[in-house]
Amino acid sequence: MSRVKASTMDGDLQRVFGNPVPELYETAAGHDASPALARALELRSFLALTEGQVARVRDRVHADMDPDRDMGELSADKLHFDAQWLEAALDARDGYRAALGELLRTMPPPDRRARPVRTTQLRATAPLSPSAAPAPPRAGAAPARRP
Repeated sequence: MSRVKASTMDGDLQRVFGNPVPELYETAAGHDASPALARALELRSFLALTEGQVARVRDRVHADMDPDRDMGELSADKLHFDAQWLEAALDARDGYRAALGELLRTMPPPDRRARPVRTTQLRATAPLSPSAAPAPPRAGAAPARRP
């Protein structure tokens, strides 16, 4: 994936995980990396790749529309194809940004991530008296008649 190219959400990743993106990739390569970090970096890689696609199409359209360029080279079909490609790349970018943003928003605060989960089972120390439990209704009993 794209570890070298920057993405627009690198600052958010650094803020949430507390390290620069290259260090996060090193951490994720370890055997005890959190699943959230692995997922976030996967989404970040897709985002960086997609943002690169958006930039390439944008730059190609700008070059095609350069005022110094020969008007005879201008092609409506080519521009239409580039517009479709740009729309697809922007949709993908927006989807990756939304997914990564949602993941980062729903993560627990950094101080709560490393706490172990308590799994002890509670035991009753005193038995309940028979009168403490409600009596079950009598099956098939007819309701009492009122005069």
